[in-house]
Amino acid sequence: MTTLAADANRDYELGDVGEYAVIASDIIYALAAVGIVASSGHARPLVAGDRFVGFAELRCDNSLGAAAAKNVRVVQKGKIKLDVTGALITDVGCPVYATDDDTFSLSPVGGSFVGLIDRFISSGVVSVKFDTNNILDPYAAWPIREELAGTKTFDAQDCGKAFFVTAAGDADALTLPAIADGAHDFLIVAIGAYGSTQVVISPAAADSIRAADLTAVDDKDLLLTKATQRRHDCARIALGDADGYSATLGNIVHGSASIWTKE
Repeated sequence: MTTLAADANRDYELGDVGEYAVIASDIIYALAAVGIVASSGHARPLVAGDRFVGFAELRCDNSLGAAAAKNVRVVQKGKIKLDVTGALITDVGCPVYATDDDTFSLSPVGGSFVGLIDRFISSGVVSVKFDTNNILDPYAAWPIREELAGTKTFDAQDCGKAFFVTAAGDADALTLPAIADGAHDFLIVAIGAYGSTQVVISPAAADSIRAADLTAVDDKDLLLTKATQRRHDCARIALGDADGYSATLGNIVHGSASIWTKE
């Protein structure tokens, strides 16, 4: 190991601003969400699925340049006013995702995580707290995500997925296969606005669903209480034993309990 024998000459990066080399033949406009191209490491106007690295401080016009001919300066940490589709006063603390450099939503499906709602301003307009190095996507452990509206019958290929229920009628059921079929370790999340969604999880006739403070009875549905449902109330479904499944209930974003009952 070699140690310094003279003073080092190194550049500090101070504050919450960074610089990234820009892709060829493109413009990143001021305050655009900036993403990183996975295959090259260059910055660009964010495309859904990119790693979000901040908001452009100033316009960077590399429309006539080769890749890395210019660098874009980005703000990596702070609070920013954004138009977020569907955001309501009850959504403070919810994660926000970008599907391009200027389109933001509350759905974790198909977008890039940006930050958390810090303050409600008006319908569809919120202040978002972001910190690209320290604030993490609450669903980072669930990279395979799908949206659901209505009914679904799960199978073994759903293991390891997170399902986001955008809308469901009170009679719509999400049906579990027989415990012997081995479909397990998936997450079911209510993503609708407060009090809008009753999630119904239905076991096979010979199976039960076990959960904290709820009696395990064969062929009885697990019901998310619609009147008190919050965005991100969820049930994680795991294998229990030969009698049925085990469900962990709560709210993955807020770290709080969610209210479920049995049929």
